[in-house]
Formats: sequence, C-alpha cells, structure tokens
Amino acid sequence: MSEIEPRRTGAAAPADGDNRYKSVQRKLKTLRQAMDQAETELGALVRSMRANATRTEKLAGHIAHADLDRKFVELTNQVAVALGGAAVEVGTLHATAQEVSGLAGDAQHTHARLYEGLDDIRSNRRERTPKPGFFAR
Repeated sequence: MSEIEPRRTGAAAPADGDNRYKSVQRKLKTLRQAMDQAETELGALVRSMRANATRTEKLAGHIAHADLDRKFVELTNQVAVALGGAAVEVGTLHATAQEVSGLAGDAQHTHARLYEGLDDIRSNRRERTPKPGFFAR
C-alpha cells in the first residue's frame, strides 16, 4: 500500500494583484505544471482503484466459495462496487485536470503572442513608461 504524503498548502499560483507580463506568464506556467502533476497522480490513482476493485471482487468470490456467511460476501461486493464507482469519478477528475492543463498552456501561449512584444519594448527602455491605463482618461 502507499503511504500518506503531506501536501503543500495554498494555491498553485497565487492570485495576487501583480499583472505584469512576466508574472502572469509565471503564474500560468505554475498552474499548468500543477495540473500536469495532478493529472499524473490522478491517473495512478485511477489505475490503483480499478485494480483494488478487481481484487476485492475476486475476494468476494473466494469468500463465497469458502462458504462463509453471505453477509460478508455482500459487504465485500459492495466495497468492490464502491471502488469501481470512485474510480469512474476520479477518472472524470483526471480528464478535467488534463483539460485545465491544456487550457492553461493555450492561455500562456496566447498571452505571450499578444503581449510579449510590448513587454520587450517596455523592459528595454531606459526611460520609465506610464502605467497601463494612464492615457485612458
């Protein structure tokens, strides 16, 4: 069996007020990496749960074959069904993590395409430039 591992707390990418180009890129990259990690872990969890459901179902058959009380066979079958159902739901969560990872990557690429040139211009100037929205009045 696997050991319980403590998780770090907090968000994968903090939602602070820093909206500079490089900060947004870093946040999107952090989110994508966190979703990739979650995708990997959830995939392993789905496989493990399905294997445990199969083993539990076989165990119920062995219990029935050993002529033990029918109550234990039914309880073991219920555990197998619950594990199978949970595996389906974790599979849905796994697919969602894959989708969010892809969308975060797409957002990062789109953000770079739209704003990287502007950031290069602003970052390489010697003179200070007005903050975004300065001329909007």
